Amino acid sequence: MDLKELKQGVDPNTFWYYQTKKLPLIRFITKIYKKHNRKVVLVDVGSGSGFFMYEMERLMPEMIEKIFLVDIGYSDEEIKMTQNQKIEKTLSLPDKIENAIVVMMDVLEHLESDDNMLNEIRNRTSGVNYFFITVPAFMDLWSGHDVYLGHYRRYTSKTLRALLTRTGITNYSMYYLYGAIFPAVWIFRKMVRGKKSNDSDIKPINPVVNSLLKFYHSIEMPLSRMNKLFGVTCAAEGEL
Repeated sequence: MDLKELKQGVDPNTFWYYQTKKLPLIRFITKIYKKHNRKVVLVDVGSGSGFFMYEMERLMPEMIEKIFLVDIGYSDEEIKMTQNQKIEKTLSLPDKIENAIVVMMDVLEHLESDDNMLNEIRNRTSGVNYFFITVPAFMDLWSGHDVYLGHYRRYTSKTLRALLTRTGITNYSMYYLYGAIFPAVWIFRKMVRGKKSNDSDIKPINPVVNSLLKFYHSIEMPLSRMNKLFGVTCAAEGEL
């Protein structure tokens, strides 16, 4: 989770976007756990606040052996306090990534060279490893939101597939999330694109509206793997 979004006063523990975005990740971790019948190691790259990983530990502790929160923003004190704990904060990738799931939730768009990150991860892997990636979708949705968060690009399934191919990743599936709200987001961003409003679109909303969005997208998420056409987010999951 991007730390800049916390500054908007949004509580990820209740906000519809974060509460529904975690659902495909939960499904994927459960799938890998059942496939190998063993606890999983999670390596969360660009983890920020660590919200998604703390949620995984809260919701499925019996499936998780270890979680690495990897982010250059952690202080020496944070790293020291979590050293050798089940959830451990670190500034860099583990030297060896073995039989793990590497998670990159809205990370690659922040990197000038997304190829370098995926190549670095693959160079450290051994055994059977998996990945779960989400990225913002469609440059046509580019707005001050992206500028505020420091994005270099937005993706389509075609451009994300090209990136995975360049880095030697071939066994995966790809789909879009939040397809239902894509038209509304497109219209909104077209209206404000010409304005100089570099600010996050993630802001507190009416609790009733929040509950309705959370309910609706909770229903949509299990069907999202069939959505190959469009959405606000592009997701990919598979084997490294």
